[in-house]
Amino acid sequence: MIPSLMPTYNRADLAFERGEGAWLWTGDGRRFLDFGSGIATASIGHAHPHLVQAIAEQAARVMHTSNLYRIPQAEKLAARLVETSFADSVFFCNSGAEANEGMIKAVRKYHAEQGHPERFVTICFEGAFHGRTLATLAATGNEKYIAGFGPPVQGFKHVPFGNMNALRDAIDGTTAAIMVEPIQGEGGVRPASLDFLRQLRAAADEFGLLLALDEVQTGMGRSGKLWAHQWAGIEPDVMSSAKGIGGGFPLGAILAKERVAQYLKPGTHGSTYGGNPLACAAGNAVLDVILAPGFLDGVDRVARHLWRGLQELALRHPAVVEGVQGAGLLVGLKLRPEVSNGEMQNAAVAEGLLTVAAGMNVLRLAPPLIITEAEADEALRLLDRTCLRCTPSKVRDAAK
Repeated sequence: MIPSLMPTYNRADLAFERGEGAWLWTGDGRRFLDFGSGIATASIGHAHPHLVQAIAEQAARVMHTSNLYRIPQAEKLAARLVETSFADSVFFCNSGAEANEGMIKAVRKYHAEQGHPERFVTICFEGAFHGRTLATLAATGNEKYIAGFGPPVQGFKHVPFGNMNALRDAIDGTTAAIMVEPIQGEGGVRPASLDFLRQLRAAADEFGLLLALDEVQTGMGRSGKLWAHQWAGIEPDVMSSAKGIGGGFPLGAILAKERVAQYLKPGTHGSTYGGNPLACAAGNAVLDVILAPGFLDGVDRVARHLWRGLQELALRHPAVVEGVQGAGLLVGLKLRPEVSNGEMQNAAVAEGLLTVAAGMNVLRLAPPLIITEAEADEALRLLDRTCLRCTPSKVRDAAK
């Protein structure tokens, strides 16, 4: 018999009863250090008092009214996001896939309104992950995810990540935009070089394209700046955000410059739940924490401390770890072929550490942004024990 909860996930046999900060507890009292944070989503940790209070107070007043009416909480959050980003206007939705779907629509609508409806193709990159709707699956381009769902949605080309020659060769009269993650999370925690991001901006300007950034996983402070592209000193034309923006409450957003946003008029796009009072109360509470003086400096400091520790870990366990990659508090351990990331993830659970597998045999670390150096050190200690568990037997025998 199929279970009542549709079996679309390979779930670990863990059920968490409560959380606090960077820690989670199961119903039987086991404690875990959470370095997955719900796949980079519990940005300010579990049960953060300010977020809990904001959600509880808003839920006691009004949770949902629909976008048939003004929503002051959404107006406030949009104004704050505009003030702290490149954008002039914001659309709220519920998830990263929704945000990316809407961003793709915004790109196509822009060119159609400019008198060029033939420009509807978005250039994406191999190894990307943009979501699981039909359009975002096509933008992702991974055959494993596309198989069985009929012909892929038209309008996407894929080129190697980091390859400007391939990108330029792919541009033609149908090209509308370049869509890229500053760090490919699901694709192996692979960061785009800052120079590559700058070259993408220059190419978009040269050919009259829009630069669309997927900051679903990298935004909201995860890189040590509010938005990861800020390290490169560039601005996109349109950008998606989700995951950490609501601290665990479902919330997504499309941020855009006026020249793009102006064409998403009434009737062109919408969302029943998007930007409702409860979601935006959560978003404002998260932003309160992240924008507090010194918070992002602290994220950067702890991230650099963790990075140094992971590099030392790789040197101690060369039979397990090939290298460290990523940026900020989105970091990947590239494992040797003899050690699968699934095996490593299970071994980490056995040691009391939660992580997330990623593509290219990478173990992803994406802890809450509120972790301390002491908690980073504890994660390093648990990872050291995890590496010992995963060291191939022939290497252990040789060491003896």
